[in-house]
Amino acid sequence: MPRKKSKTRMYFTEETEQAIVEYNIAVSHRDRNQIYNEHLRRPFEKLVENIIHTFKFYYFDIPLEDVKHEVISFMITRLGKYKQGKGKAFSYFSVVVKNWLICHNNGNYKKMKTHNDVLDLKHKDAKSVTYQDTDIKREQDRQFFDGIIEYWDSNIDRVFKKQRDKTIANSILELMSKVDTIEIFNKKALYILLREISGAKTQHITKVLNTMKNHYNVIEKQWLTSGYVPTGTKRVF
Repeated sequence: MPRKKSKTRMYFTEETEQAIVEYNIAVSHRDRNQIYNEHLRRPFEKLVENIIHTFKFYYFDIPLEDVKHEVISFMITRLGKYKQGKGKAFSYFSVVVKNWLICHNNGNYKKMKTHNDVLDLKHKDAKSVTYQDTDIKREQDRQFFDGIIEYWDSNIDRVFKKQRDKTIANSILELMSKVDTIEIFNKKALYILLREISGAKTQHITKVLNTMKNHYNVIEKQWLTSGYVPTGTKRVF
């Protein structure tokens, strides 16, 4: 069924995500081409362009327009790997694009550095990508943060058995959900606030925080490699 074009200024929307699902379901090449041309071509092009310029992936020996087409071709080969419900398509394909560009950009960077040691390239290492304050980075951070909160919403009762620890974890989650409105950056002050909310002792709060930090580290690695934050009651340990 034809889909009305979105009036939003965002280029990668829920409609884009649904179009990816429909693309994967479609059987004929004709249907897939139509879905791609009408609903995926522009979002894919914009995503690649923004990531190239945001993270300054400029070490290529071919024109950037050709680089963009190569990345998009790779994205198309990964369309079937995207699974709806496991994470946002925007996050998944952002990771796909960055991984491709990092791999090829670093290879070309090393070649150029070998032949241009006298030049001031102003980069200590091509892997050290400078994250700028852009819409892409902010959106990715927000999706990751929302995913962390959703993960703990579903897993607090599984991870923590004592009611005391559950209360502390829920207090931490409450603070996380209000992070934009809290103007406390002092660690001691945060502990005091958590004690007031949960009624728990500092050593108990520290124990729960350390457990949540361990989960965070595992989830962050999965996010960086796949673009997904595990949700529901899926174990990360």
